[in-house]
Amino acid sequence: MAWFDEHARDLPWRAPDRTPWGVLVSEVMLQQTPVVRVEPAWRSWMRTWPTPADLAAASTADVLRAWDRLGYPRRALRLQECARAIVDRHDGLIPSSTAELLALPGIGAYTAAAVQAFAFGRRSVVLDTNVRRVLARTVLGAALPAPSQTVAETALADTYVPDDDATAARWAAASMELGAVVCTARSPRCDACPVASLCVWRAAGKPSDEHAARRRTQAWTGTDRQVRGRIMALLREAPGPVPAEVVDAVWPDTAQRERCLDALVADGLVTRTDTDPPTYHLPH
Repeated sequence: MAWFDEHARDLPWRAPDRTPWGVLVSEVMLQQTPVVRVEPAWRSWMRTWPTPADLAAASTADVLRAWDRLGYPRRALRLQECARAIVDRHDGLIPSSTAELLALPGIGAYTAAAVQAFAFGRRSVVLDTNVRRVLARTVLGAALPAPSQTVAETALADTYVPDDDATAARWAAASMELGAVVCTARSPRCDACPVASLCVWRAAGKPSDEHAARRRTQAWTGTDRQVRGRIMALLREAPGPVPAEVVDAVWPDTAQRERCLDALVADGLVTRTDTDPPTYHLPH
């Protein structure tokens, strides 16, 4: 925490004037998207929709356009659903209890814990990939944590969280920051680590990842994610409905393109008209 006091990045969702809504938006955006891409999007988002009520009243098309290229656009739909639930159930105010947070659309255990810590200064076990990696190395001597989080891992993390609310919230931010900027997955900067002398992994000679064979990596080129991204980019930039032949030009593989279109429609990210030939547009 002393290291964090000196080296913490100046991020807007950590500012003294942050709101619980701003923290929640940041946590949803930061899922699988790096800070450097999230920060400008977050600032623009918060200017446009500074409260849950503002987002709840927005058109879905505007929300998807604002999400732009952050990736995994279903997160944008879930965030708007969450905003509407906050307005309907909590008078537009972010709840602070675990049960009420978990009952909101798209809010899982990690996000609920993060909101409790970073928005309300409450004690919670905030266990993202960065914190998991820090604990795996310093405590367990593993290069990287297992692909899937376990109950034992959560229990271990809980033993390191300070008892009082304020210190626990600070610990959550500090341990996450350490994993994000020093104890990184591929190029850890052990020479800059404030707990290097305590690290079991470093003391053991930095053994290789014992779970490497279980980790799956997927190339981007040619995947359904790439096709979906191209279709969404086309529709975000279009001033109106897009004819089928224009969408067809996005990707040459007809079967893959149609599969991705069907999935986007099923996910509520794209609307397809019943005309022949059909047209496509973002949902209103």
